[in-house]
Amino acid sequence: MLNSIAYNISEGTKSLWRNRGMSVASIASVAASLFVLGIVLSIVININNFAIIAQKQFDNIQIFLVDEMQADDIARFKRKIENIPGVSKVDFESKDMAMEKLKDRWEDDAYLLDGLENPLQNSMIIELTNISLADEVVKQIQDDDYIDSISYYKDVIDKMLTISRIISTAGLAIILLLSIVSLFIIANTIKIALYARKREINIMKYIGATNWFIRWPFIIEGMTLGFLGAAIALGSVYVLYGFIFSKLSSEAYSLIGGYLLPISTIFDNIAIIFASMGIGIGVLGSLVSLRRYLKV
Repeated sequence: MLNSIAYNISEGTKSLWRNRGMSVASIASVAASLFVLGIVLSIVININNFAIIAQKQFDNIQIFLVDEMQADDIARFKRKIENIPGVSKVDFESKDMAMEKLKDRWEDDAYLLDGLENPLQNSMIIELTNISLADEVVKQIQDDDYIDSISYYKDVIDKMLTISRIISTAGLAIILLLSIVSLFIIANTIKIALYARKREINIMKYIGATNWFIRWPFIIEGMTLGFLGAAIALGSVYVLYGFIFSKLSSEAYSLIGGYLLPISTIFDNIAIIFASMGIGIGVLGSLVSLRRYLKV
């Protein structure tokens, strides 16, 4: 048993070197396919992560009120909003409170606001049980005379998720095309190896070697080609993602970098996907070639 395994591995790896030109082409095609997959996955995962964070942070509607509203009007309007289904909490924020928040955000530059007339507005901040209910809540209050304007982030989140779906679809189409190319190249690599060992295979058949005994070295060759391509793609994605992450996490890009997932968070899943797809493409390419060209 062990001798058979050792023989299959030895013959499979020898064939890689004998046909090194095609082997390099096969490895490169698998690496290119999976590299594109890695880029697409990284973008989609981070967009979805940002959308999830945004939904948690921006699951509210801010209603800016007209200046003419009196305290009794504000209290009545607040009670009206609280009775709308999907609303979990309503807070009144005066223009003075909004100015204090603005000063807090400006930190060391807050003094620039001192002495200026407050241009901000009183507002109601509505927290929702789910951001998907924003449109329905807005419809029930948008015609009220007390409202000057309404601001909420559902459209931004929806656009992000739409972009994510478009990138996923386009990326999958490119990956499918590159995977077919990889499959074709690996199948031809195995085909060349078959022709090179045609006489040896005929002798093995003559002395009673089983079909799978003949097939296994070629399957191992395909697995190795796919695995090496996956390893190169994984290393490339790791280096590129790490570089981009370090740049976007710097102070100049802290707003963007704060939402970017570190490579350690997604690396294990990408590695599993790469290894599975790389080896899968290699094995499938081998089996396609064996089925068509090895008459056993």
